[in-house]
Amino acid sequence: MSAKHHVYLVPGFFGFTNLGELLYFGHAYEFLKKDLARRGVDAEVVTIVSHPTASIRQRTADLLKAVHETASGDDGPIHLVGHSTGGLDARLFVSPGAQVSESLELEPFARRVRTVVTLSAPHAGTPLATFFLGLFGQQLLKLLSLFTMYVLRFGRLPLSVVFRFGHLMARADDQLGWKATLLDQLFDQLLGDFSSERRDAVTKFLWDVGRDTSLIPQLTPEGIDLFNGGTHDRPGVRYGSVVTQARPPSLRTRLAAGMDPYAQLTHTIYAFVYGQTQRMPLTQLPLHTPAQTAALVQAYGAMPGPTACDGIVPTRSQVYGRVLTAVRADHLDAIGHFDQPAHQPPHVDWLISGSGFRRPQFEAMWKTVGDFLMEEEPPR
Repeated sequence: MSAKHHVYLVPGFFGFTNLGELLYFGHAYEFLKKDLARRGVDAEVVTIVSHPTASIRQRTADLLKAVHETASGDDGPIHLVGHSTGGLDARLFVSPGAQVSESLELEPFARRVRTVVTLSAPHAGTPLATFFLGLFGQQLLKLLSLFTMYVLRFGRLPLSVVFRFGHLMARADDQLGWKATLLDQLFDQLLGDFSSERRDAVTKFLWDVGRDTSLIPQLTPEGIDLFNGGTHDRPGVRYGSVVTQARPPSLRTRLAAGMDPYAQLTHTIYAFVYGQTQRMPLTQLPLHTPAQTAALVQAYGAMPGPTACDGIVPTRSQVYGRVLTAVRADHLDAIGHFDQPAHQPPHVDWLISGSGFRRPQFEAMWKTVGDFLMEEEPPR
């Protein structure tokens, strides 16, 4: 009898797996679970609850705690699938000699890991983190995280909030016209639509975001350079990456987003964060192997330029190990947060980029992930 496989889905920056029906990996979890069952694989798929903006070391300790609780009863193979910052957590988990917890031993579980898959992960950092280090960026980060949870719960933001936020974004580059009272009003209006119990949970989540933001400097290109210097690949582990590249904001993407006022003004949010992410220093762009370069050229028709990104992470920063697939998608499309309300359960988008990513591409992408997880490997 073959051993049970343990697959862990590790969320990214301000992941909110623990907010009831607000599911970060909802669609990915269901698809991967069914896909592995169709293959006849005995597998347990677990979504990880991480401190939203705590350090990579703390988040990796969260991952270790979950693995210890769910995989201690056997010696089956472990697979780590991390979106965004979750990919860095997975890399640290398997790095030989890593110390992430005072109370739990990492090595017995790290040596059982067979694959590490990263999706849209900032292996060379992202300039957006540099922006979020500022006072304005920190306030905006909390508001964006609240937006995400609100849209996943109710389907879209109130237009009054969207118009106010659109005005804020239009003036954000020079910060003219920004007042703390405007952000306070947006917070109050959005939180007021949640039930009392849910409002408490969301408020606690946002408090956690504000209390520990040590992850943010670690995600800058300079911070990740230090992370990469101390984090090493484990021999015998197969590393693969899913790469995303979204269209630059333009008249074309505005038309693709639709003429609904909500779509147009939330597209403004995408345009703003895309502009911040474009500012990747040329000296921080990683070198790629010939095989990685060939995979990117085959997928996109040409090598992505230095400003190419998915709105959150530079595209060339996302490459690590074997490029499993490279797709035209924004940062949240990869985990199922795109606009396809007719699907059951519906896909809900809040970062409307006009990428055109839909369910067929989503299923093909995650099938590729499943292929890699279950790929035959030589015995150890």
